Amino acid sequence: MATLTLSLLIADDHPVVRQGLKRILNETPGLSVTAEASNGAEALDAVKKQAFDAVLLDISMPGMSGLDVLKQIRLLKPDLPVLVLSVHPESQYALRVLKAGASGYISKDEDPDKLIEAVRLVIQGKKYISPWMADKLADDVVKRREGEVHELLSDRELTVLCMIATGKTVSAIAEELNLSVKTISTYRSRLLKKMGMATNAELTHYAIVNHLVD
Repeated sequence: MATLTLSLLIADDHPVVRQGLKRILNETPGLSVTAEASNGAEALDAVKKQAFDAVLLDISMPGMSGLDVLKQIRLLKPDLPVLVLSVHPESQYALRVLKAGASGYISKDEDPDKLIEAVRLVIQGKKYISPWMADKLADDVVKRREGEVHELLSDRELTVLCMIATGKTVSAIAEELNLSVKTISTYRSRLLKKMGMATNAELTHYAIVNHLVD
């Protein structure tokens, strides 16, 4: 009897990353990457036109972010498993993507075996979470930890905060996110107000203390 082959979509703006993921997954019996997307718009278009068993979605893409794409996929196909890939520490995005409807969050630095395990789990309708994330979720059920004021930020504001904390200028952030300098300045002003801070130095200190950046 022939083995059922499961169809996957990879959405990542880096061609080298897509090719590496594609090679690993296509070499795994029962898995096949049948479509690729280099940005959010392409990913949503593929989801609308083709049936997939799971989506591997990069959290950081220019223009429409991975979180934005995730939320749109949840509206289009609520039952489609989405495994979010990231180079960012779990403390920065993991809880947000799970709360937004992702089936799991995994680092791009993880071993291929872990990636395959995660893909198989989400296709089975289960969640892929690390031990750290399991502990954090349990803690979150009890109460929001004191001092985590970044939980008040929108997804885009959090992204801008983390980029500022890595030393990037407003102009550099605007270019990377494909937004205007004025828009990034507005996000910066909003997050400073929400967090009760006045300078980039304060933001950077907060991000480091709360493990939002490496």
